[in-house]
Amino acid sequence: MTTPILIIGCGRMGGAFARAWRATHRVLAYDPAATLPEGVEALGGLDAIPPRAIVLLAVKPQLFPDVAPALRAHLGEGHVVVSIAAGITLATLRTLLGAAPALVRAMPNTPVAVGKGMTAAVAEAALDPGVAEALGRLFGETGAFLWLDAEDQLDAVTAISGSGPAYFFRFAEALAAAGAAQGLPAPVAYELARATLAGAGALAGPGTDLAGLRAEVTSPGGTTAAALAAMNAGGIDALALAGVGAAVRRAGELAAEAAR
Repeated sequence: MTTPILIIGCGRMGGAFARAWRATHRVLAYDPAATLPEGVEALGGLDAIPPRAIVLLAVKPQLFPDVAPALRAHLGEGHVVVSIAAGITLATLRTLLGAAPALVRAMPNTPVAVGKGMTAAVAEAALDPGVAEALGRLFGETGAFLWLDAEDQLDAVTAISGSGPAYFFRFAEALAAAGAAQGLPAPVAYELARATLAGAGALAGPGTDLAGLRAEVTSPGGTTAAALAAMNAGGIDALALAGVGAAVRRAGELAAEAAR
């Protein structure tokens, strides 16, 4: 029998996983405020959690300390809890959820909704290798997946891939605005930026060389080279560093708030 999956919090990310897994797994969800995707079973209460289920915690970090006490009472040794709440450490999860369940922290991103996600995870050392392999296969159904060597890498993962889609979307917005400033009708500039973002993402498949892809578009002395020179002079690397640093700091603040 397939291991049941329970998703607690069926919003944007929880719902994306539910839709990805519902065709091949038994998926349940507990979220009284959400309209569940078709094919996903509603769990009436936390006292009905199936034995030996994989429990995906997809609630916002700020809400997790309120959910944890009710959840803790119904978790046993056969349960595997995977938290995607940014900043909440394994130590805090253990304190809040007790000694019974196996614990994993994971950071996905929104492209899991279209099977193009990136999820990285870290587990306590005692996680059974068979469970780790099963989780890798499960998350692999939604895109790329990798295990991290250390938990302290997860804040940087959150800043790069977890938040990363928003950075690319924001740049595409800026690119569209720049096109409009050069005289293009705004809808045309928007469509050019949107389609270019989608196409560039499709080119950047697993194992590709990003610098090589960039070089393929950049003819010496051409328009692309002129644009990149201006962006480099404007501090694009420093801007990325500042943004990622801010996200990492915020993840640390969330961890401190959850541990109080």
